[in-house]
Amino acid sequence: MSLPIVIVGAGQAGLQAAEALRAEGWQGDLILLGDAPCAPYHRPPLSKAYLLGESTVEQLTMRGPEALERKAITLRKSSRVMRIDPAEKTLHFSHGSSLPYHRLVLATGARARQLSGADLHGVFQLRTLEDCTRIGEAMATAQNIAVIGGGFIGLEFAAVARKKGKSVTVIEAANRLMARAVSAEVSEIYARLHTERGVVLRLGSGVAGFTSTNGRVSGVTLSDGHNVSADLVLMGVGILPNQELAEAAGISCASGVIIDSGGRTSDPFIFACGDCTATRLENGDFRRLESVQNAIEQAKSCAASIMNKDRPFTAAPWFWSDQYDVKLQMVGTSQGHDHTVIRGDTNAYKCSIFYFAGERLIGIDSLNRPQDHMGGRRLLDQGVSLTPQQAADESFALNRLFQPEAAAT
Repeated sequence: MSLPIVIVGAGQAGLQAAEALRAEGWQGDLILLGDAPCAPYHRPPLSKAYLLGESTVEQLTMRGPEALERKAITLRKSSRVMRIDPAEKTLHFSHGSSLPYHRLVLATGARARQLSGADLHGVFQLRTLEDCTRIGEAMATAQNIAVIGGGFIGLEFAAVARKKGKSVTVIEAANRLMARAVSAEVSEIYARLHTERGVVLRLGSGVAGFTSTNGRVSGVTLSDGHNVSADLVLMGVGILPNQELAEAAGISCASGVIIDSGGRTSDPFIFACGDCTATRLENGDFRRLESVQNAIEQAKSCAASIMNKDRPFTAAPWFWSDQYDVKLQMVGTSQGHDHTVIRGDTNAYKCSIFYFAGERLIGIDSLNRPQDHMGGRRLLDQGVSLTPQQAADESFALNRLFQPEAAAT
């Protein structure tokens, strides 16, 4: 009997890799290992619709038992891999059993970064469905909420908390919001958005520790000595890739499991995709993308490579964030731009910011302008640019620049 392809991690990337392997023609056994006791589920709604009570666990579920059975994907829940033996091509589990593999896919994801003092009651992180359930229960009685970290997770949670009528303070060490991901222009727009909704922003403020009463958090002490009163604290200070399994097995890692554009690692029988991975850039640095698109497309490339096909993931990266009634959609990058063009009304939170390096378009951030986002994705994927004058002209439709063959698909 032939050995199975085993996928460690039953999140977005792991599930996509399993389904892509079936689509690519793998007919052997396919085993999906998840450490959670539930079916694979969508994570993006956790910090938004699910916390607001606008979606259910059933709606979060990506594939139920029947769907997995139809594709002959075996899901093993609550399965924690303790060690990979690459020489024997075998996985060893926490309960003592083992599992040999034909090929192995690591889709181990990432975990929330911790701060000292996180063991207090009332201090949370938001990464899993279990986290979200605990936070929802605590929010029922909380009044004063402190959010540590002004990134996407922190701000999405802050928006939910304000909608629920809570007093919210966002504490961010940088001097602007979402500084690692967006331009200064977008940071300024979102600072205004949250301030108008009643959120108190403490920018350029480090965290020195927590105050507590009887083991329960009562506040956050800032580096300047100021104390922010809080009976619930959410830590949104970034994530760490789950690369320990790969590292212990001798697989090359650098801020993630290092892969090429086809999901190949330094071991010819082991592949990886999703939040746990890092790719090498032309300048020698490593980049790790944390998005649904990246998880899906890397998984497809990974599956193709396993089936001895070449399908590298080359599309422009895109991402979105919902905060209040504003949807931010990002494509490409703002890093390295030397000038910007704004189309639309920033005060009405309906605008797009086009980023140029010289005359070349490198990215677009759109607020409540989905047509600009979708058009920008097509342009960047095709390597087609527009001029700053065209970007500024509201009457100029981006689809006028699409390549004919792409416009017909």
